[in-house]
Amino acid sequence: MKKPLCALALGSALAAPALAAGLDVSVEIPRLNVAEYHRPYVAIWVEPADAKADVPGTPATLAVWYDVRVADGDSKGTKWLKDMRQWWRRAGRNLDMPVDGVSGATRPSGVQTLSFTAGSGPLPNLPAGSYKLMVEAAREVGGREVLSVPFDWPPKAAAQAQAQGSSELGAVRVTLKP
Repeated sequence: MKKPLCALALGSALAAPALAAGLDVSVEIPRLNVAEYHRPYVAIWVEPADAKADVPGTPATLAVWYDVRVADGDSKGTKWLKDMRQWWRRAGRNLDMPVDGVSGATRPSGVQTLSFTAGSGPLPNLPAGSYKLMVEAAREVGGREVLSVPFDWPPKAAAQAQAQGSSELGAVRVTLKP
C-alpha cells in the first residue's frame, strides 16, 4: 500500500536533523618586522559576557596553537602555555594538552579561519545568553594581547562582530549563523 505524499513529506521533515547554529572565526596574525620573530601562541575560547557567571560548558576552549613538537616524549611547548595568562587562569590549567580537535601547531602570519557548529567538537550547546569570544596571543621575545568580541547566543539572524588588535593580533572577526 502506498503512503500518501503528504505523509512522506512530513516523515522526511521529521527525520531530517535540525540545523545547529554556527560560529565562524577569523584571526589575523600580523607579520611583525622585528629582529627575532617567533610565531605567537594563540588561545581562542568562549566565556559568558559576565566572566563570573557560572554557565554550563564555559569557558569553552575552541583552539590553542602552540609549539607541539615532541622531544624525548615531552612536548616542550606546553610549559609556555602559561604565558597566555588570561586563558590559562580561565581554562588552560584544567586541560591536559594536547586536546584532540582543539590544540595544534602555531600558525604563520596571515588570516586564519575556523568554523564551529553548536554541540559539535569544542563548541558546546550554549544556553541562550550573552557571551564573548576571547582571543589571546603571546609571543616569545614579543608581547601579549587579548581581544574580546561580544555576541548573543543563539543567533536569531546572521551577524558579524569584530575587534581590532594593535600589536600581536590584527582583526578578529566572528560570524554567527542561525
